[in-house]
Amino acid sequence: MSNTNDLKKIKELKRKSTRSNVIWTVFVFVLLTIWSIIVLFPFYWMVLTSFKSYASYNSEYIPRFFTLHPTIANYIQAFTAVPLTRYINNTVIFTLITTILMMIVAVLAAFSFSRLDFKGKDLVFTLFLSLMMIPNELVIITNFVTITDAGLRNSYLGLILPSITSVFYIYLLKENFEQIPDELYKAAKVDGTSDFKYLWKVMIPICRPTIVTVLILKIIECWNSYVWPRLITDDENYFLVSNGIQTIRESGFGRENIPAMMAAVVIISIPLIVLFLIFHKKIMEGVSRGGTKG
Repeated sequence: MSNTNDLKKIKELKRKSTRSNVIWTVFVFVLLTIWSIIVLFPFYWMVLTSFKSYASYNSEYIPRFFTLHPTIANYIQAFTAVPLTRYINNTVIFTLITTILMMIVAVLAAFSFSRLDFKGKDLVFTLFLSLMMIPNELVIITNFVTITDAGLRNSYLGLILPSITSVFYIYLLKENFEQIPDELYKAAKVDGTSDFKYLWKVMIPICRPTIVTVLILKIIECWNSYVWPRLITDDENYFLVSNGIQTIRESGFGRENIPAMMAAVVIISIPLIVLFLIFHKKIMEGVSRGGTKG
């Protein structure tokens, strides 16, 4: 009799546990759905507005969440009213060169701090990390004065030089490199392997997820760069897409032609969205590995 009661109690507990799990799952699903809508709504509104005509948009006293007469005229105007193609080309050049140079500097610096032994290494790295505490505005002012004094304003070199290093990315790669056992490095040195060959043949392949993450994040950072390009260039021949959006607003379409401006923003956003959708798993994997010890 006692065993029967115990079985009933166990079944009842299992039933309650299953019910609680279902309720919790539904709650989490609803919460995530609401949050997804909140996060994605601005992008939806941007795309929707870009397909509305200027007349229909300005005639909406109450905003509508759909359009019955979509148009691509705004996208055509985005390429004809201002040199958007030139802005995109400038941004691609700036992004590629800056990213390549930054990766070279970051990988070599991270390797030096994680594997090489030299006097004062810990002190140097501590001072290096302390740079992260300096407000970005102060760095921008210093860089502006330096680049201006060097006569590099309105040039690709002036745009690129201040962006070829990053304390955060060096720190992230260093932490990831340190997860590789020292025994591998010592064994490679015994075999006569040079430091550069060990870095290229061993460390980079093992830490590829983190390196890909840093690569993608730097590309996104360069593509979205606004303050520095806006500050150091006033020649349209060197404007990036971030400058181009402001130019569109000020002189391209007029301040009130929001649909055309949204079309330009959609065009500029598409490469980054595609990049993120393709590599989002790599980004998450790389960040996770970079923050895990052992």
